[in-house]
Amino acid sequence: QVQLVESGGGSVQPGGSLRLSCSASGISSIWSFAMGWYRQAPGKERELVAYITSSDRRTYTDSVKGRATISRDNAKNTVSLQMNSLTPEDTAVYYCNVNTWWGQGTQVTVAS
Repeated sequence: QVQLVESGGGSVQPGGSLRLSCSASGISSIWSFAMGWYRQAPGKERELVAYITSSDRRTYTDSVKGRATISRDNAKNTVSLQMNSLTPEDTAVYYCNVNTWWGQGTQVTVAS
């Protein structure tokens, strides 16, 4: 059974940082898949934040470029997202994605 479990969300003040982690289990050859982070803010559609390919090529949505870093550890079956200089516009539920599998999401709230 495939499971993606996110952690690291929480409340942070504007300008702060968070590191989100996603631990995957039940996926064979995870190294061959792209891994990504999406987010969904209240009243908005789910959007891509960043993804990393099997060859470590990284893509970021424009709104987080320069503030986010995605990384993966195939040995540990994890993908992480470091977010800096957070703004209230980053408030959302953040989801881990591998192929067609999704995590349950972790809430990130940026407020003073």
